[in-house]
Amino acid sequence: MSERSEPTDGRSPGNRRFRRSALAGAVLATVLGGGAILAACGTGGQGGTSADAGPAKLSVADSYIPLPPAGGMGAGYLTVRNDGGPDQLLKVTSPAAGSVTMHRSTASTMEQVNSLDVPAHGALQLTRGGTHLMIMDWQKAPALGDELELDLTFAKSGTISVKVPVKELTYRPGQS
Repeated sequence: MSERSEPTDGRSPGNRRFRRSALAGAVLATVLGGGAILAACGTGGQGGTSADAGPAKLSVADSYIPLPPAGGMGAGYLTVRNDGGPDQLLKVTSPAAGSVTMHRSTASTMEQVNSLDVPAHGALQLTRGGTHLMIMDWQKAPALGDELELDLTFAKSGTISVKVPVKELTYRPGQS
């Protein structure tokens, strides 16, 4: 009977397979670990957080004020579009009104708010039944077709002035 002996220098076929598997596993772990670190840290401006989005790039669209009752309060609606980083609407004023305040409505309440977030690459929508402006103490009673200047002051973007048309009470943007 002959006994088969393995070489003692570590060159056996089983030992070589083990070394290759171990080396392949180490390379794979390094690649996957490096990828996880890159994903956690962000990638140079792509897919990072909103803080990486740069300055806000704001525009205002779909603005209108439904004709308020004579001498009464009015509501203002508009959309602030943002093609840049986050911002915040801090206040709204008007040379034609004594007071403009920001409000948020729920199913049963309406509350005044101090500021409204404008999300990065998103929009702040002031709409009926939701977030809106309350306009009080008109210097002159508005009429259909009038335009009211609103000065929107943002935390990062400064003040943007817009002319907002007075529309019929039933007006809805995008509907004829």
